[in-house]
Amino acid sequence: MASSGATEVEGIRLHGHGGPEVMRWERWTLPAPGPGQVLIRHTAVGVNFRDILVRSGGHAVKSFPTGLGLESAGVIEAVGPALISQTSDASHTGAAEPGLTIGQRVVCVAGPDGAYATARLVPANRVIPLPSAIDDSTAASMMIRGMTARYLLHDTYRVRPGDAILIHAAAGGVGLILCQWAKRLGAHVIGTVGTREKKAVAEAHGCDHAIVYSEEDFVARVRELTAGEGVAVAYDSVGKATFDGSLACLRPRGVLASFGEASGEPEPIAPRRLGLMGSLFVTHPSLPDYTATRQALLANANDLFAQVASGLISIPIHARYPLREATRAHQAMQARATTGSIVLIA
Repeated sequence: MASSGATEVEGIRLHGHGGPEVMRWERWTLPAPGPGQVLIRHTAVGVNFRDILVRSGGHAVKSFPTGLGLESAGVIEAVGPALISQTSDASHTGAAEPGLTIGQRVVCVAGPDGAYATARLVPANRVIPLPSAIDDSTAASMMIRGMTARYLLHDTYRVRPGDAILIHAAAGGVGLILCQWAKRLGAHVIGTVGTREKKAVAEAHGCDHAIVYSEEDFVARVRELTAGEGVAVAYDSVGKATFDGSLACLRPRGVLASFGEASGEPEPIAPRRLGLMGSLFVTHPSLPDYTATRQALLANANDLFAQVASGLISIPIHARYPLREATRAHQAMQARATTGSIVLIA
């Protein structure tokens, strides 16, 4: 059935870029869902480093005021009229996805920013039914991180048994999932971390060797651990601080998957330099490109659900904060004081 009427919501909005203090708790009104939309009442919201970049100005914002966040779990509270008669997969048209019903538990990764709120309107074809075996906090904290790990390991570079791989920020939200999943695939997993405490966390989640980069040269150590050969792929979400070192860790024809810039944008690199270093490949993969169709989105998500529901991959949650305290969550993440994921409870 379709729903009519507006919905009062509360949450975080930005009126400009800046530090955590620019995050304001406000109340506003959402219209009824339009064609191809659903209204999700949130139970849990995922916090990602890209949210910090949006808030601070590292990512462009079309206009202010704006919401914040892409990742959330909750219950469908209202549906748009297109859901009544939609009967075919419309992933290329933006029309609604059939089979979504009021009261259904779901998870969603979708723009525009607005997940840091008690409810939001989202495109129905980006909404994924949530299996009963996965709780809302886990779901909200794992979709961006888990689907990113999945496409990095299976599509950006297909990890094979025996491959030596390098994972930066191995104790972070994506890093811990990458370590576990790569180990299940038979890889020799090498990671970098910032502290000895994070080293222990990474090694408890499948990382064979976690290198504390403040204590030793990670390039030299990677070469030592691989008997001079280098790694097949380096997964780098750190950016400027590790980019050149990641290239130096690769074996001939190795792949650098640079998927984040926590330390800033790397300097440009001349293509000829890649040839001189061993015919290397550099790519900047992005989740939207790997889940562009409804079919690809569901394949990625359902594979992740299966791994987590079976217990093969755990999703460590570092902290849970009330939605009103999103500022504290940003402060903790920006200080690099966290391992695993952070969740806001709506």
